[in-house]
Amino acid sequence: MEWFLIAPTAGLASIALATYLYYYVSRQDSGTEKMVEISDAIREGAVAYLKRQNITLAFFVLFMAIALGGLFSFYESPIHGVSIAAAYVLGSFCTSLAAYLGMMAAVKANVRTANAARTGLKKAFPIAFYGGAVMGLSIVGLALLGVSLLFYLYHVILGWHEVQASNIVLGFSFGASALALFAKAGGGIYTKTADISADLVGKVELGIPEDDPRNPAVIADNVGDNVGDVAGMGADLVDSYIASVIAAMAIGAEIGGEALTTLPLTIAAAGLFASMLGGLFIKLSIKGSPGAALNRGTFSTCIFFVIFLYLATYFSGLSGNSWLGVFLPTVAGLVAGVIIGITTDYFTSIDRAPTKRIAEASTTGAAINILTGFSYGIISVIPPVIGICAATLASWHLAEMFGVDPYYGIAISAVGMLSIVGMIISADAYGPISDNAKGIAEQSGLGEEVIEVADKLDAAGNTSKAITKGFAIGAAALTVLALFAAYSKIVDITVLDLMTPTVIVGVFAGAAMPPLLSALLILAVGRNAGRMIEEIRRQFREIPGLMEGTAKPDYATCVDIAAKGALRELLLPCSLAIIAPLATVILLGKEALAGFLAGSIVTGIIFALFMANSGGAWDNAKKYIEAGAYGGKGSEAHKAAVTGDTVGDPFKDTAGPSLNTMITVMSLVASVFAPLILLLTA
Repeated sequence: MEWFLIAPTAGLASIALATYLYYYVSRQDSGTEKMVEISDAIREGAVAYLKRQNITLAFFVLFMAIALGGLFSFYESPIHGVSIAAAYVLGSFCTSLAAYLGMMAAVKANVRTANAARTGLKKAFPIAFYGGAVMGLSIVGLALLGVSLLFYLYHVILGWHEVQASNIVLGFSFGASALALFAKAGGGIYTKTADISADLVGKVELGIPEDDPRNPAVIADNVGDNVGDVAGMGADLVDSYIASVIAAMAIGAEIGGEALTTLPLTIAAAGLFASMLGGLFIKLSIKGSPGAALNRGTFSTCIFFVIFLYLATYFSGLSGNSWLGVFLPTVAGLVAGVIIGITTDYFTSIDRAPTKRIAEASTTGAAINILTGFSYGIISVIPPVIGICAATLASWHLAEMFGVDPYYGIAISAVGMLSIVGMIISADAYGPISDNAKGIAEQSGLGEEVIEVADKLDAAGNTSKAITKGFAIGAAALTVLALFAAYSKIVDITVLDLMTPTVIVGVFAGAAMPPLLSALLILAVGRNAGRMIEEIRRQFREIPGLMEGTAKPDYATCVDIAAKGALRELLLPCSLAIIAPLATVILLGKEALAGFLAGSIVTGIIFALFMANSGGAWDNAKKYIEAGAYGGKGSEAHKAAVTGDTVGDPFKDTAGPSLNTMITVMSLVASVFAPLILLLTA
């Protein structure tokens, strides 16, 4: 029962620290009346969108809970049906709650970071990071607490077998993942609608700065940073985190033994304690470079985790040297995560060769900029794929070497990669906070010196966001491989024959899903941005004195266009992720569904990595030119780079990050419904 003492304790400690940091941020000075006014507008827009999104999705959650409860009640037992429906609702609620809390901390931190920038970098950086840490620690703490309490309730109190109890906990993961997909896709459509519209009309057509208060889309753009990059990205990462832990638990239950079933909870707790220590270490390590401080915090978290992991596995009670069959694959997953982060940093950072070459290509026009960014995006796929393959092979053979089921080795390597997700989400949420702080500083007229400090914070935030996206995609790859293994174990598939027609059809159908979802989401951004661009042009055309700065734009209409369009556009692509795997198994059988999952994993990871990295590189190439290279702001190179960034925006912030959530959801649909599939195909 040591796992039950450790896992909930880690969850509660994480929530307590997040609460303390929330009050730390709240106590900081908000600055001038103008700054507070802008911050309030951002907060109101973000809260209004999340409220509208949650009301819309409440109907979907209710429908899915009734469907799950009815199916499992009919084919298994009423208590099983009610339990899995309740777990699904709880998972959905935890994701929504943590995303809301994190976003509220972010909108408090942005104005306080901007105000602190007036006194220097050392004062502003901790406020921005700890504002993001509220998100990272609260969402991961709630997830670990929810999973461990659910498993304790069904396995220990009610006495259910590990397999039955872990199947109920899969329902919790399904709820969290489904909401994460809607949150990430909806937030991505919202934020890129506003960002693209503000850039194309403001920067390209009118030649005004990015965060100029005359631009009617500027508040919608700031709101989008919060609902997309804070709430959406946090929900996305915690979805993979929960899924990895539960996949390892499910496989542990299938191969037998409480020790292997509960060990993922202890390892996740070790990672959460390490993230808390790493977060506190960051404040001590700020010396002038926010990016370097974030990197030191991440690497220190990895070191703390390896120490805690050694203790957790060595004293796990596993016989002989079999603890090494868990320890080493977990470390392999962690190393793969670091490799993916370093690769993403190389291909997207503002001071690296790929970004500089994309900026240089901008001097010959938008077409060459796009071709160069596109090509580097494709090249950037190779190192992470090699890392994922190496982690898969290493975890398989290392587990087998020490007498642990190799499928469990792959699953636990995913847990290893995601164990430090508390720190990763904190660094990710820091990005939009610093971006908003820079916008507030510009809109409030705080002066060049303050904006320069905010720029340094923002540059580190752009890199941290890009690294987080790469990390999230790599983590999703190992997680869905673990879920694939869990599905295969539950429905008893040992060999997948690619010469069977239904299997190869399943592979092709699954491989087509990520491109289809990408297209639907990018088209959604394009349609919604078209509506907002027309509204911005109308305001500049019809509001006297707007361009001169003597009249105030109508921010609310742009916020409303982004919100309504995002909610309208997200339902079809997100619903397909649930419908397609169910249709495959009903029409073609359980082996075809395994092929479907395999196809979706391969193309999903490649598309997600390509789009996230190319988008990040296009963005920083634009910023490199804005810093003074190749003619600086307003030059022809700058206009070409803005066009490239506009293409990259829905790549990196809408379609790319949504794909890893989509393949996780599809794998979870297969795993959750696997017991029913087994009954129906018996």
